Amino acid sequence: MSDPLVIAIDSSTSATKAVVVDASGKVLSTGKADIDLLTPGMDKYEHDPTQWWSSTNTAISNAVAALDESDCERIKALCITHQRESFALVDEDGEALRPAILWLDSRAGDEIKEYGSDHIHELSGKPADTTPALYKIAWLKKHEPDTLKAAHKLVDVHAYLAHRLVGRWVSAVGSADTLNLLDIANVDYSDELLEIAGVSRDQMAELAEPASIIDTIKPEILSEWGLNDDVVLVAGVGDGQAAGLGTSAIEEDVAYVNIGTSIVAGVHAFEYAYSPAYRTLLGGIPGSFVLEIVQNSGSVLANWFREELGDPARGGGLDPELDKAAEALEPGTDGLLTVPYWNAVQSPHWDPFAKGIQVGWSTAHTRAHMYRSIIEGMAMELRGNLERVQESTGRKLKELRCTGGGSRNPLYRRIFADATGLPLVVSGVEEVSAQGAAMMAMAAIGAYPDVQAASEGMASFVDRTDPDPEAYEVYGQWAEIQQDIYPALEEIFTRINTVMKRS
Repeated sequence: MSDPLVIAIDSSTSATKAVVVDASGKVLSTGKADIDLLTPGMDKYEHDPTQWWSSTNTAISNAVAALDESDCERIKALCITHQRESFALVDEDGEALRPAILWLDSRAGDEIKEYGSDHIHELSGKPADTTPALYKIAWLKKHEPDTLKAAHKLVDVHAYLAHRLVGRWVSAVGSADTLNLLDIANVDYSDELLEIAGVSRDQMAELAEPASIIDTIKPEILSEWGLNDDVVLVAGVGDGQAAGLGTSAIEEDVAYVNIGTSIVAGVHAFEYAYSPAYRTLLGGIPGSFVLEIVQNSGSVLANWFREELGDPARGGGLDPELDKAAEALEPGTDGLLTVPYWNAVQSPHWDPFAKGIQVGWSTAHTRAHMYRSIIEGMAMELRGNLERVQESTGRKLKELRCTGGGSRNPLYRRIFADATGLPLVVSGVEEVSAQGAAMMAMAAIGAYPDVQAASEGMASFVDRTDPDPEAYEVYGQWAEIQQDIYPALEEIFTRINTVMKRS
């Protein structure tokens, strides 16, 4: 195929982005439309699913409008990546029966305790945690049984958008997998997990292999966008797995890390494995798995610090003077250690009731110490999580491929490189998950022989930070102490949660 273009869609928690990409990985145009976050109660986070489509339609319309006519004629495929674990209940016409429940919703604590087990972990690849949809669907079974039973389909974002685009309820396997309803080793829905959730196979979307062509997009939609009537929909993958493709972190000795609101890191594998050290997902390369580390508290903690304890004049924005003061401090921040569990903990403890901890305060410490300690806490936590993945898999990592807002900050890069002992190589594209979806689309239409080749051919990098060996050794001493803090206080958090429930 001569010089094709593809559209990659990334439908996230806050917005949908559309990115038009050529076969070299160059971005020709973009579009974006916001999605409203609904918070109907404590620990409850929802979307109006109609905004999944309206934001997608607007984002694509804007991206295509920025192209000239000849470029529009070159667009041959569209591929979706999206927020994972979020789901909607719909009737036969695709109308939502209730607001969609999102990945960050944590209403199902009792269901996690009731159903979470090592067996479910082995079957699904996912430790019991707040994010998988399984437990929230079980919550609906208990609290909204009539709505759950009345649903024609229970769908993730991919399946919802696919129905709008091609008229079929179809999800990619790596998208549906994040609902926690699949027997992941056999790449099919699990009758046992469906029973726990209270849904039937008939209520689930059909499954498509990653980077396979699902169907041609409806002519009336393509006409509205100003595109030819031969554009196909390609099966995508969740945004975390797509980021691994977007950074071309495919080889055994390379990991990706997104230093964003949360910190997500992972490696590709081509045999099924599971461990408390990570959660296992189906990847965007056919036959692949992604072993993923998730740290709930990422740059959200630095943002929190600047908003609550930083310079009021900056309103929580970046503060170069604060970064400069933190950068001048030595690794270990004069003994001030942070366990960054402000928003509970996923890897490696999977405890929804964990809280943030700081140990070692003295009157010699300053705001800059606290700020740096928070960043070091994230980085040392990543160090420990990566070590556990390497131990579990027998790998030896040589490089971290980086994306996310934190990867653009020199202070973050220096601390993360020194704490992990690994070079940080920064992706050259901002929308790296969309880039992963574009790679899958290019492989599907034959612009590359397979997804791996597309990932290698379309990835780009703009910066590299090598670790300081001496600083790495120092961080090792502090990390050994930091990693012992949570286990010593685990029972305390359970007691705190018990009292909070009573009050």
